[in-house]
Amino acid sequence: MELRTSGEEPDRFGPSIGTLGEDPLVAGVIDRYPSAPWLTVGPGDDAAVLDLTGGWAGPLIACTDTVVEGQDFLRKWSTARDIGIKVAAQNFADVAAMGGRPHTLLVSLTTPADVPASWAHELADGLAAECTRAGAVVAGGDVSAGSEIVVTGTALGTLVTPQAVLRSGASPGDVIALAGGVGRSGAGWALLRSGFSSTDPVLAALVGEHRAPVPPYTAGVEAALAGASAMIDTSDGLVRDATRIAVASKVVLDLAPSALSPSLDLLHAAEFLKVGRAGAQDWVLTGGEDHALLACFPPSAVLPASFQVIGEVRAGDPGVWFGGEPFRGEGGWTHWT
Repeated sequence: MELRTSGEEPDRFGPSIGTLGEDPLVAGVIDRYPSAPWLTVGPGDDAAVLDLTGGWAGPLIACTDTVVEGQDFLRKWSTARDIGIKVAAQNFADVAAMGGRPHTLLVSLTTPADVPASWAHELADGLAAECTRAGAVVAGGDVSAGSEIVVTGTALGTLVTPQAVLRSGASPGDVIALAGGVGRSGAGWALLRSGFSSTDPVLAALVGEHRAPVPPYTAGVEAALAGASAMIDTSDGLVRDATRIAVASKVVLDLAPSALSPSLDLLHAAEFLKVGRAGAQDWVLTGGEDHALLACFPPSAVLPASFQVIGEVRAGDPGVWFGGEPFRGEGGWTHWT
């Protein structure tokens, strides 16, 4: 969710990807990835081999996500390590939103020839770091040439319950709950767009969470085990993704304003940017890329400690309400606009 202009010229210290060549580039990247017992044949062969007959046995989850330079990131705003973390995080968050545990990531990199090889190495470091945090590994991928940097991740995970938690299972009377924060990435993006250069640690933390999100992976498993009826990753903004649950489940998701007040750090950023409390509230409701988990639970469920109740599911024409009234604002992340 970043500005759609070209990035700055990269640091040309060290060989470029085009000079180094495919095989040395791949070898240098592979050396950065951790391994795991279920990865019996890792990166470097024609394909990976996974043995999921042990503790990772269960229904398999698969998802994919892509980031494109100029559309989803700028090199002048994000380091290669940041981008690696973001690619892994947005894929693993989707696994978690189905109620699963991520365990494997495949990564494809398309890049111009003049990008430094060190950039690809730092990308691999970010991927490896987030895989380690999620308990997953990179099993392989591909590299190709192109006019801009494109990174595609494909994640695999395992369900911890017989059935996945879908968007379509919410029922009137369910409680709506959230694991993780919302609005922080949106605030960080707004700060970057403003030309942010402050050393204020509160603002710097918001920028950092936009560059490298921190999804609550274990909360997805906890929600599934607690009997969540529906769940989604808030990659495109709270209201937009709540609407997806509402439409799929044919219900109203009524969000409580008292549970979604902007935090002090968001209010601080809003004051810095002179957008007022309304601007901070907009980040909470429509800012994307926080990768929090929005879930619905039957009223009898015992909510995991990682979730905070933020509303109630009601009968009615599918949509999102805010404080008992239909939400009439706009916002959330969309492509091609």
